Amino acid sequence: MNWTDIIREFITLFVVIDPIGSIPVFLYATANVPHRLHRAYALRAILIAMLVLLGFLVGGQFLFEALGLRLGTFQIAGGIVLMLFALTMIFGESKAAREIDEAAHDDLSGAVFPLAIPSIASPGAMLAVVILTDNHRQPLEDQAITAGLLILILAFTFVLLLLATRIQKLIGSTGSSVISRVMGIILATVAVDSILSGLETMGVLNLSA
Repeated sequence: MNWTDIIREFITLFVVIDPIGSIPVFLYATANVPHRLHRAYALRAILIAMLVLLGFLVGGQFLFEALGLRLGTFQIAGGIVLMLFALTMIFGESKAAREIDEAAHDDLSGAVFPLAIPSIASPGAMLAVVILTDNHRQPLEDQAITAGLLILILAFTFVLLLLATRIQKLIGSTGSSVISRVMGIILATVAVDSILSGLETMGVLNLSA
């Protein structure tokens, strides 16, 4: 894996996890939580999200192959889902507003829902980690790098959650919405690339020609 691949994977994971978009969700989820417990609350959410995403990174492809699904078809399906996710980020409600609205009708612990899932460990992030770690094409070292990038971004997310109140005052809801839509455009590009890679894997396209 060269530096171009590392940067590409970092951007992909950063976009689908969207640390900045999780700030309003964290503020909502901790609205009635004593401030002294916010650090433990954020840490719990990050650890749950990490376990979920690393679980998909390690075992996601094995699961799909056990079901008899080819990687190419999964790349195409994952690309389509990521595209829909990106379009929602661009044209729909902001990520935070959508998940806060859902959480208002749920009795689960806020550290799990909506903060850990689906704000941090979103469906797009689960699909992305599987697509980025092809067991047949990437050696174990490259997959370890992807896992390291994932953990690095989650650590950055944890820091942002600890600074959530200050950041929200700085960028406001409008700033958070703008950033979310820019990330949606980047994610749409990643989704198209995934679809093309899937078509190439299946022999439908020859992009190197």
